Amino acid sequence: MDRMAALFEWLLDGAPGASSAPQVVERLALDARAAEIPIDRVAVFVTTLHPSIVGRAFYWRPGVPVRVAELSAQAQKSDAVRLSPVGEVWRTGVEFRRRLHDLTPADHATLRELAAENYSDFVVLPIVFTTGQVHAISFATQHADGFAEAQLAALRRLLRPLARVTEIFALRRIASNLLDTYVGHSAGERILAGRISRGDIETIRAVVWFSDLRGFTEIAAQQAPRETIDMLNELFECQVPAIEARGGEVLKFIGDGLLAIFPVPEVDTDMAAARSVAALDAVDAAFAALAVRNAAAAREIRFGVALHVGEIAYGNIGGASRLDFTAIGAAINLAARLEGLTARVGRSLVVSEDFAAHVPAGRLEELGAFELKGVPGPQRVFGAITADREH
Repeated sequence: MDRMAALFEWLLDGAPGASSAPQVVERLALDARAAEIPIDRVAVFVTTLHPSIVGRAFYWRPGVPVRVAELSAQAQKSDAVRLSPVGEVWRTGVEFRRRLHDLTPADHATLRELAAENYSDFVVLPIVFTTGQVHAISFATQHADGFAEAQLAALRRLLRPLARVTEIFALRRIASNLLDTYVGHSAGERILAGRISRGDIETIRAVVWFSDLRGFTEIAAQQAPRETIDMLNELFECQVPAIEARGGEVLKFIGDGLLAIFPVPEVDTDMAAARSVAALDAVDAAFAALAVRNAAAAREIRFGVALHVGEIAYGNIGGASRLDFTAIGAAINLAARLEGLTARVGRSLVVSEDFAAHVPAGRLEELGAFELKGVPGPQRVFGAITADREH
């Protein structure tokens, strides 16, 4: 068991050299097999903080790369997970072991599936974090005699250092998830990289998206706050997936408004055109999703969108101990003013002259020149040629 002692020390030292959870799982499995513990399957189950994913699973088998799977909140609540051996360990914090040669129809489907694949022994061990949260790791073998008690004891001994390493990787992922959720992926990466000083900004070029719900004040006055929140969530659900699927990043929800960007590399005309077309495609997808929502809802809602391309200041502003990662600049202001024009011209989408210059012919038409508050000089404004006047 010298190999297991070395594995224990490696985990105790924080798994040096491993930069990801799958690497830790693979090293653990391979070293245990090298120590003559007949492991043929390892699975690690860790819950996390994420708006739609409550956990991740890492599956190892000999000769196959570690597979990573995500667990939705709906799946976690299902009987298939809740009543499984892993679910039992999550609830109780107590080890689960089952020999697989004498199963009955009453045994959980997971056990019957393992038996059908010629596994003979299965054990689930609790991984307990410093917070008291219980996660789990399972081992299965196809050895005819299953696991010997000394082998299980060696695996149990790994749990304490494994729990610390698992918790470190889980906390890193939670930090990344939370930053992605609340400030966006790109901003989150910058924050994790140490860009947290007030005034720490950079100037970037981007397509700017600014959208706003029509008639929000009147709508909010006519319904309960809970109904308004639900309606806003539906509004944003029409837009956010459409934006993110096409390379955009949502920066802020401003009441009933939304600010997003599609970053453009400097002086890359082709990329500026590609990002502009992607933003237009995102608008089409958002309005299509809105139409589906409105067809099924008691109250119809509409929103306007403005698109512009220009330079923005991207980074930290705020007080000494409370910062916000945001984008500011004349390009943001112009996009906001353009959005306010959508209702005046009866269009759901308006774009700036700078944006229109990057879009292929046939998608936009000029609507005229307009004075915009706080913007010097009349601004040429364009709209979609086939735009519905009321989305």
